[in-house]
Amino acid sequence: MNIKSLLLGSAAALLAVSGARAADAVVYAEPEPAEYVKICDVYGAGYFYIPGTETCLRIGGYLRYDAGFGEIGSFTGDRTADRMDGSDNDTWHKQARFALHTYTASETELGTLKTFTETRFNYTDGQDRWEGRGGNGVDVHFAWMQLGGLRIGLDESAYDTFTGYAGNVINDTLVPYGGFRTNLISYTFDAGNGFSALVSFEQGNDDGYSLVRRPGDTYVLADDVIDSYMPHVVLGAKYTQGWGGISGVVAYNSNYEEWAGKVRLDVNATQQLTLFIMGGYGTDDEIDRNFYKPWGGNWAVWGGGSYQVNEKTALNLQVSYDDSETLGVAANVAYEVVPGFKVTAEVDYVNQSFDNQAKYGSWTGLEDEDSIGGVIRFQRNF
Repeated sequence: MNIKSLLLGSAAALLAVSGARAADAVVYAEPEPAEYVKICDVYGAGYFYIPGTETCLRIGGYLRYDAGFGEIGSFTGDRTADRMDGSDNDTWHKQARFALHTYTASETELGTLKTFTETRFNYTDGQDRWEGRGGNGVDVHFAWMQLGGLRIGLDESAYDTFTGYAGNVINDTLVPYGGFRTNLISYTFDAGNGFSALVSFEQGNDDGYSLVRRPGDTYVLADDVIDSYMPHVVLGAKYTQGWGGISGVVAYNSNYEEWAGKVRLDVNATQQLTLFIMGGYGTDDEIDRNFYKPWGGNWAVWGGGSYQVNEKTALNLQVSYDDSETLGVAANVAYEVVPGFKVTAEVDYVNQSFDNQAKYGSWTGLEDEDSIGGVIRFQRNF
């Protein structure tokens, strides 16, 4: 072996060892498995699995802009002083609202476990707080959980939701039919053949519907939140089929030991036309208006319907009347510009007898027997 061969062999050996060591020093980490969001279509469109769980989540809501005018309804016109001469001027009532919805659902050995929340952000007439109109800047409007038929939390009263709202109009409470939001514990039994029944234990609220008669025919607003361990109680039954349905609720106001109830009939007259009529009756031995009988006198009636002109346009009407001779009429045209964006124009009319305001009290605050107003609503649902 000559010197040249020895040097070449040594160099090759050194390169082999160095290459082996260099290769051993390079370590490539295994890629983490990607965890993609999975669609959950068991509970309807829009749900997805929360990563790492069996719980399905849906996020939705709406953005709404209302412009009210006139003298009546929950979105009526406003009044303000003229900046030039100080005179009293009519003007628009404006409200912008963003409502955020969350839904969750999962299956358990005791049935489906659900939750629902709605948080509202309001900006009304140039102020963050909805002063004098029953709301505020940020409002946790709903927050309930449900296991099977058991529901617990903040919801609208079963006295109102079990029979349904009084038509597809915006101002459906020209003659009011319920107290709406309350803390509750309710249970709904669904027989699976169209029949269902409900019992609900409720706290009430302090929105000021109650008008209590005092000695000397004087009236004061009362608080409808329960004043002892005894809750308000609501019982209901319903039967629905393809032609429509019939439902009824009865409620006991534990504060005043008063009863009220409503019965409703819905009819699907054609594929385009749906009709309803609902009647209410309540005792008033101690109180003229309360959480479950907010109308004037003992009885009230609501009726109306919806007609689907085409896939984009619907006509809605509601007429209401109560024992205090208050007549309300609401009519609107709802037009879906594109999917998820709807414009609704509504006109409302109320006639309230002054002769009965002293007897039953005036919940409207109207200055005239005949008043008219309305609202234009723009809403984007998502």
